[in-house]
Formats: sequence, structure tokens, C-alpha cells
Amino acid sequence: MSTDSDTDADSDSNSDATTETPEFVGDHAIDATTLDIIESTLENTRHEMDRVLETTAISPVIREQSDQFPLIADREGRMVMGQFGSAIETIIENATFGWEDLEKGDVIATNDPYMCAGAMSHTPDMLLLRPIFYEGERVGFASQWGNLMDVGGKTPGSMPVQATSVFEEGMRLPPVKLYKDGALDEGLLETFAHNTRLPDHAEADIKALAAGTAAAEERVRELCDRFGRETYEEGCAAILDRTREGMIDLIREFVPEGERYTFEDYVDDDGMGNGPIALHLEIYREGDTVYLDWAGTDDQVPGTVNFLLNEKMFKMFTGVFLIMAFDPLLTFNDGYYDLFEVNLPAGTVVQPEFPAPLGNRLPLMARQFDVLQATFSKLIEGFSVAGSYGTSPNFVYAGVDADGNGFQTLEILYGGIPARPGGDGLDGHSWWPLFRTVPAEYQEAYYPLSIEEYSTRVDTGGPGRHRGGHGITKVYTFEADGAITFQDDRAHTYPWGVEGGTHAKRSEKTLIRADGTEEALPSKAENVPVSAGDKLAFSTAGGGGLGDPLERDPAIVAREVRRGLVSAEAAREDYGVVLDADGTVDEAATETEREGLRRDRDDLEEFDYGPLPAYEDLGERIAEERREFDRRSD
Repeated sequence: MSTDSDTDADSDSNSDATTETPEFVGDHAIDATTLDIIESTLENTRHEMDRVLETTAISPVIREQSDQFPLIADREGRMVMGQFGSAIETIIENATFGWEDLEKGDVIATNDPYMCAGAMSHTPDMLLLRPIFYEGERVGFASQWGNLMDVGGKTPGSMPVQATSVFEEGMRLPPVKLYKDGALDEGLLETFAHNTRLPDHAEADIKALAAGTAAAEERVRELCDRFGRETYEEGCAAILDRTREGMIDLIREFVPEGERYTFEDYVDDDGMGNGPIALHLEIYREGDTVYLDWAGTDDQVPGTVNFLLNEKMFKMFTGVFLIMAFDPLLTFNDGYYDLFEVNLPAGTVVQPEFPAPLGNRLPLMARQFDVLQATFSKLIEGFSVAGSYGTSPNFVYAGVDADGNGFQTLEILYGGIPARPGGDGLDGHSWWPLFRTVPAEYQEAYYPLSIEEYSTRVDTGGPGRHRGGHGITKVYTFEADGAITFQDDRAHTYPWGVEGGTHAKRSEKTLIRADGTEEALPSKAENVPVSAGDKLAFSTAGGGGLGDPLERDPAIVAREVRRGLVSAEAAREDYGVVLDADGTVDEAATETEREGLRRDRDDLEEFDYGPLPAYEDLGERIAEERREFDRRSD
């Protein structure tokens, strides 16, 4: 039972609670609770944008694989929530209209990499950008881009290997208003789709992209209804500033000041016999600013692997590395971009000049991740990451089926993610966390092919205390005459191991004709004829290992042997683990085996690049491979 004095005390306490001044965030006129609600809503909204797109698009590369990226920006075009750095300012500057011409119901479309500074890095990526208005005032933007199945050009899929200019890579749409005042420009969309090999796919997927941005518009307007426009805009600014303050803390704690750190790695080739292609990065810190300099990187190449690296996007990649390694709860956005200074020398493979071809830029894109994290491995004590499978391989099969109907499929494949300080690399995984594999059932139902095998490649991940991820093998059997085009990498260079870890295995491609004859293919090939009954074995590279393999837990090695991930031979030769007949560890024999391996081996290397020939010899090997392939093709 309460006494009168208890009741009075409770009353006073409740009164104080209702009049307490909320705690504001930094210099912003917004309290922490409201800010968290806005930030969480925007985080959920970016996933809703993806879900809307995936359930309305019809192309497997979007619907099944999720090759799309959402973004929500503030009224100035700065990314507040998303996955890729925004290029909204560049897009508007390259349009025939200006900021003052943006109106409610407008949706801008473009797929020209050169008109968005490489924010989308090849022509199959279509970006739609919607300004968001509330009570007549622009409060932000929503954008979504996705990989279309085809935008024209010289090969199905619009990612030719033997192109020497972007003009061969399909139709390029400059920044134009696809929707005006909410009304679709049917003629513009029809004209674009008419220039693709799959007009129905193009039309449906572009409309789906627009629907994704509409979902974001609705959620932002709801936030403005709930909290008011001024509070929403203050929330966006506070999210950006909170990320910036968090990044300053990460830089001060983990990036040492004073010394310069460099790393260099190579993309195999450009698919036309030119290679290897060097990427050279130097990182150093002065005050709270981190400098990243790509000077020393090779000049742009004739083939399609050039990567028009957007400066803001690279700043985002750099920040994401630090965030995911040391503070994964921190939101990555445009807020920290002023803390990084980037030099991208004009005319190099990371800043090619128009009209250089860009269609297969993925080896350069993935390799810059490798080089970035390897350089950080040198400057952040105790944090090392090995090398990866080195690209996002793509595969296109096109032709005419038995009923006379044209077909074209496009698929992205995966490989070994490198080992990292926290554990093993992932087997057969994408660089992009949300990407998925196209189900074999889907491919077999809609295209004239069957999937004979989709498996993890045994022993392809680099041995180490933490093992690198394994590559995959996918075997296609073609059921109709047609042609295949694909790109991969790491067929000549190896994903490196680090801190005593060992390099991973390279990629392989084998065409098995219906009569049983086999032909080794290069990692990049265009319009290779195939007949019904032919097979393609597409094998990707693994990821490098981290740390001394002889320090790996023998029980884990034994378990992976039982699961078919590591062979018994590799368990003994690479890890010094001897197994009994039942697959369990023979502890005494293992101890003896490891002692012998330690005694007989050379000193462990900081980076193990594998048995590479001299640079000049590697270049000649790459050129000869292309010459031989061209001779066979003729």
C-alpha cells in the first residue's frame, strides 16, 4: 500500500520526467532517440528498395542475384544511407537541366559511366535518380541502379572482351528525365529498349528500378510527416556528422601517422593479350587526413578491363574497410569523405579517358579492394588480409533454341574470399555481401542448358592458420547451339597468402565438346561457338591463407577432410595433419609431421605470391595464350 508521501514522491518524479530537456546530438537540434528512429528507418528503407526491385524485375541478374544498389541522399545529394558513393552532383551537372529544374515526380535515368564519373562503371548498369519533395521543398534524393541483361553493343550481355571503345558496349543514355511530373516518357523508354537484345527485360527492369526509388520517397515523406521537414533534414545532417566523428576516431586509433605504406598487385590481362596490369597504391596519414595515391598504376589498356574509379566511391570503399574491420555498427555514408584525399592519375586503368572501353572492369574493381586491404595490412599492426579470387566473373550464353526462339542468359559467379584475422575466408562467395547465386532450377527452367555440377573446389583456398576461401566449379551443358562470352581473372597470378599463409589456386576454364575433346580457354573470351551437347567447366580461384598453416587446429583440418573441403594429402602436406583410417587426428604422428615440416621449410613470408615467373616472362605468357586462342578461333 502506498502512503501519501510515496504518492507525492511519485508525482514529483513523473513531473520531472515530462519536463526533462532531451539530450541533443552534438551541435544538432535533434535528440538521440529521434535520430536513431530516422537512421533505422532509412536503413530499413534501403532494404525495402531492394525488395521492391527484386519482386518486380524479371531479369535473373537482378531478380535472383540482387545485382543492384540503393541509395538515399540528403537535399544536397550527399549519400546518407546506401552501398555506393553518390554521384548526384555530377549527374545533374552533366544533364541539360539544373538543380532548379528538378520537380516532384521527376525521375532521371542514365547508364553512361563517363557522365557520372564512374559511379556506375559500365553501360549495363542503369541508374534512376528521384528527387524527393515535401510540401514543395526538396528534402533529398533516392537512387537505385541495377545491372540490365543487355543494352546493345557487339556481344550479348553488352560486355564484350574484344572491344576497344565504349561505343562497342551498347547504348549510352545521358542524364535525362525518364519521368516528368510522374508521367513516364514512353517514347524514350521504347527507344532505349529497342536498342537492346531483350527489350521486354529492359523495360520491366527499368520500371522496377523506378519503383524502388518510389518506395524510398514514400518512407522519407512519412518521416517528414512524423517529425517535420526541419527535423528530418537535421537528422540527415546528424547522421553524416556522427559517421564523420566515428571515422576520425578510427583514423586516429588505427592509421599511424608519419610513415608511407605501399603495395602493388596485378590484374592478369585485358583479354586482348596485354598484361599483367599493375595497380600501385600508397597510403599515409597527416593529421586526421588519410592520403591514398594511385600514382605508379599502369596506363589504360586497349581492352575492356579499364575501371573508371569514382573518387567518392573509392573514399567509401576505404571507409567501409575501416568500419567493417573495427566498428561495424557505424553507418557508412558521405559524411567522412573530406577525411580522405585521393589521387587517381588521368589516363591510368583506374581513371581511363573517354572513350576507353569499360565493360569488364570487375577485375580492376576487385583488385583495388585487394590492394587497398593489403596496404592497410602493412600499416595496421595485427590486422592482415590475404588476396582474393580477384574479380566478379560473369558468364553469358546466347543463341536460338530448338523452337526458333532467341535466348540470352547472364550470370555472375563467385570465388574464394581471403582469410582475415577473425577467421577463414568464405567459400564460393561474392565480393558483395547481399549477392546470391542463380538457382540451377531457375536456369534449367528458362534456358536451354543444364547444370551438371556446382561444387566447391577442393584445396583451392590458401592454407594458413586461417584458411582462404575455396573457389567453385560450375559445369554447364548446352542444349542448343549458341555462343558464350565470359570474363574471369587470376588465371596467371595467384591470390597471395599473408603472414605465413599460402597462396590460393588459380582459375581454370575448360570447354568439353560433345565428342569428348577438351579445350583450355583463357579467362576472358568473347563469342566462343558452342553446340548442343558441349560442356563448359567454369572454375574460379580461391582466396589466400593467413598465418602459419602448421598452427591451424588439427581437429578443424580433420573436419574439413571429412566434409570434402580439404584432401587427406593436402591435410598432411600443407597442414602437417595425419589422419587415422576413421578420419580422426593421429596426434602423435601429427606432432612428428609438423616438427619435420618446420625443420625443413624456408622462413615464412609476409606475402606469398606463388610461383610467378619474372614480370616480362609473365607478359609473354599472357600474349602467347591470346595468340594461340585466336589461332584456334580462326
